[in-house]
Amino acid sequence: MVKGAIEALSRQVADAAEPGRTGPSSIYQIKVTLKGIRPPIWRRLLVPSDLPFDRLHDVIQIAMGWEDCHLHMFRVGRTIIGEPDPFGDDLVGEPTLNEADVTLEEVLRKEKDKVLYEYDFGDSWEHEVRLEKVLPADPDFRHPVCVKGKRACPPEDCGGPWGYADMLAALRDPNLPDREDLLEWIPEGWDPEAFDPEPVNEELKRYFGEEAPGPP
Repeated sequence: MVKGAIEALSRQVADAAEPGRTGPSSIYQIKVTLKGIRPPIWRRLLVPSDLPFDRLHDVIQIAMGWEDCHLHMFRVGRTIIGEPDPFGDDLVGEPTLNEADVTLEEVLRKEKDKVLYEYDFGDSWEHEVRLEKVLPADPDFRHPVCVKGKRACPPEDCGGPWGYADMLAALRDPNLPDREDLLEWIPEGWDPEAFDPEPVNEELKRYFGEEAPGPP
């Protein structure tokens, strides 16, 4: 069944490819939402529709505020898109499409289509990546832009959604058992409710080596 799913997605990718296209790609408005967290932590992004999944990984890391120090993968149904194993083994033992060879528009083909992005297989941070809008091509749009977002990224290695919830409880309750141990995971000056897209866009500008054009 898994083999059939990856073959179907591979055919979809091949059918969606546009060899020889020279014009600008469409612009995708996507929303990245961290699952299992309330109130939600999310980012709204504008990205080129032909962005490969390996670059989408980089964009999500920058936009969310992760440090890219763990493994990751994308899931479309039962098919995985991820980094190829240098020894030829598939990621987590399942057939894997090379994330450098698959673009967003080959998988997210209409509004409301979505893909799951998992970061850090130990803490298992799952993100829903949903296509909200397909916007017309703009020759001045040169790299991804963070339009809006809510709440700060959890600290790395804090134990996933459950550890994060315990950490927030420690901030609220001075009498919580093990409070001091939990507070050790919190970076100095970290505010769970804070998010500013400006530093994100500056980092995206540096990463892609372009001047930020702003939302179209």
